[in-house]
Amino acid sequence: MSQLTDALASDIATGDGAASGKAKKPAKAPKTKRGKLSVHIAHYKWLYVLLLPGVIYFAVFRYAPMYGVSIAFKEYVPFLGVNGSPWVGFQHFQDFFSNPDFPRLLGNTLILAALNLLVAFPLTIILALLLNEVRLSILKRTVQTLVYIPHFLSWTIVASLSFLLFALDIGPLFQFINGVLGTDIDILSDPNWFRPLIVLQEIWKNTGWGTIIFLAALSTVDQDQYEAAIIDGAGRFRRVWHITLPGIRSTIIVMLILAIGQMLNTGFEQIYLMTNALNRSVADVFDTYVYFVGITQGAYSYSTAVGLFKSVVGIVLIFGTNWLAKRFNQSGLF
Repeated sequence: MSQLTDALASDIATGDGAASGKAKKPAKAPKTKRGKLSVHIAHYKWLYVLLLPGVIYFAVFRYAPMYGVSIAFKEYVPFLGVNGSPWVGFQHFQDFFSNPDFPRLLGNTLILAALNLLVAFPLTIILALLLNEVRLSILKRTVQTLVYIPHFLSWTIVASLSFLLFALDIGPLFQFINGVLGTDIDILSDPNWFRPLIVLQEIWKNTGWGTIIFLAALSTVDQDQYEAAIIDGAGRFRRVWHITLPGIRSTIIVMLILAIGQMLNTGFEQIYLMTNALNRSVADVFDTYVYFVGITQGAYSYSTAVGLFKSVVGIVLIFGTNWLAKRFNQSGLF
């Protein structure tokens, strides 16, 4: 009797017995990765719709043109096409590195990149720190709007404003600078003034826009730390040095890695518009060189090799800087 009772109890517990009156439910098949992905996409479908334009942009304008990189290793002839042009290997790279203009181009590019990195990049952080200290919201929004506006102006407008301000004899800044220095320097044509002018344009145009990321990072710093520092008697500078900057250190490192990776991309439009026959010795960089050689002279394969060299160096700089950041126990880009 006890054995029968135990058997019935076991059937009821497992759902297999006839006394339960219920059929056993079939076991659910485990979800595959493809099934989980489809559920995830269906749940966040509108986020993926917003992502779609960016994906299309990079696919069409970034990845699709990589097919043409092969002409850097060919003697490209438009009538023969990319596939029909003969292979020449690394001949264009050898010609570029042995070109007498290469040291000058490399020096001009690195000097401009270093000036922007050492001057413009820190100023972006400093401006973000200053804006973060403004407590009057109306004043803060007004200043932010004013410093963001130059970013939306094209380099053509920036160059035109520079020509008006520094025009020979009639430019107001030309008269002021030469009046203070007691000289008669044509700032727009003097090679010694070309680099400072380029850096000043970069600061005026992009410093305000660059503060957006740092201001977003500053909003995540724990406010309790500031309150504790105030109680301990820390001044504003000490709070910035010991709390604010360490709080956004990871963001600074990531932006620095990206900036170093773009060192050889000094920008074509700005340099091209400010270049003239008198300052060309310091104005020629890789970007303008690719235009003059590739477009005006029709050396498509040679100019593609120069562009590919820039891209490879940029990738090496990004990975190298990221490796150094990891070595010093900092959060890198990846």
